[in-house]
Amino acid sequence: METLANVLVGLVAALHFYILVLEMFLWQKAPGRSLHGFDPQLARTTAPLAANQGLYNGFLAAGLVWGLIAADPTGHDVQIFFLVCVVVAGVYGAATANPRILLAQALPGALALAAVLAAG
Repeated sequence: METLANVLVGLVAALHFYILVLEMFLWQKAPGRSLHGFDPQLARTTAPLAANQGLYNGFLAAGLVWGLIAADPTGHDVQIFFLVCVVVAGVYGAATANPRILLAQALPGALALAAVLAAG
């Protein structure tokens, strides 16, 4: 179970690193614009906001990687903290920005959190 938990935490970290790249560097390019259906002008206008969001996603990814490499009990506790942050951010994003965020962010975080808790 611990191996499954570590794999899921790693996948959630990779997802958040991808979101960092998308929001900080690709927002005004086709991948970023197509994600939200933004035209070039709206993407340009919202790019500073997206970059800020991307930075926060990078912090989530970094925290999850820290949780994977830190010795227990610190690593386990760090994983739980950052996965809870991922789930809360996903639920809030789904409620305030786009319901798809629930499936794209909160669900993977919740699955990884459940696996980490089960692995104890």
